[in-house]
Amino acid sequence: MSATTTAPALGAGRRTIAVMVLIPTVVALALWAFAWPAARTAPRDLPIGVAGPATVVAGLERELGRHEGAFEVHRYEDAAAARAAIADRDVYGAVVVTPGGTELLTASAASPVVAGLLREAVTAQAPEGTTVQVTDVVAAPAGDPRGAVLASSLLPLALAGAAAGVVTTLLGLRGARAVATLVGASVLAGLVGTALADSWLGALTGDWWAEAGVLSLTVLAIGSTFAGLAALVGKPGFGLGALLMILIGNPFSGVASAPELLPTAVGSLGQLLPPGAGGSALRSVSFFDGAAVGGPLLVLAAWAAAGLTATLLGARGRRTEPAAAPLPVPEPVG
Repeated sequence: MSATTTAPALGAGRRTIAVMVLIPTVVALALWAFAWPAARTAPRDLPIGVAGPATVVAGLERELGRHEGAFEVHRYEDAAAARAAIADRDVYGAVVVTPGGTELLTASAASPVVAGLLREAVTAQAPEGTTVQVTDVVAAPAGDPRGAVLASSLLPLALAGAAAGVVTTLLGLRGARAVATLVGASVLAGLVGTALADSWLGALTGDWWAEAGVLSLTVLAIGSTFAGLAALVGKPGFGLGALLMILIGNPFSGVASAPELLPTAVGSLGQLLPPGAGGSALRSVSFFDGAAVGGPLLVLAAWAAAGLTATLLGARGRRTEPAAAPLPVPEPVG
């Protein structure tokens, strides 16, 4: 066998081995990212409130403290202050003790999973023969009582952003034209998403244009990251973007449950990535009149600004690269 036939065979063999190793690695990474947080779901410093007479509240705090590291307890003067804290997204719920009995205040709009968890925990600790009144202060919309639509919409948003960044790059759009394309596609995606989730399905119930703005900014943050990474490092940037936004950002977002129900590092990291920040911002503008939306919006704006800047800088770097030296032209014979 000659050297000319051996080299292609060796190259094909290496590519075959690379594919055989890469696919199981991706599968293992995806299972770790999606399945591990779900298997470790439990409250970790979950902020809840207590209100009532000092002696009774102290007993409640001791009972909740038995679940070490599970709850972060905030004390309020009365039921009105606890309700205000729930509406401001400071706590997920509150236990209020009055002469008439015990009342549990929840906010299923913040997380139906947390609302159910608090209902079970407080009911289990109530003295035998007593009834705990449960009041849903900020209820989930009738069109999405379990939050399934909101949780399911996150992956399509991530895929829409990824598609915008990849297509913009593959079409050869550079600089200001690429930025305009990413912004335009993100705005249209946000409008379409709001029309479906709010106007059609009724899963969102807040200000229509605020919801569209959050969806658009989320898609832009993801799409500009894909385009910016590709502009800086080439097509491997697509893989890095998929790792950050889809394989890690989506399952670590906590939209299906709550960031405080995920392992501590996972929940914190998820809120620093566009999918998690976008989900939190969407809950705030849709159900809580924009309460606590500043932090998530800042995260989204930072990712979008960084991605668009990288897209511009990458295009400028390509323009300033020196042109390759022309190949020598052979002189004519004779």
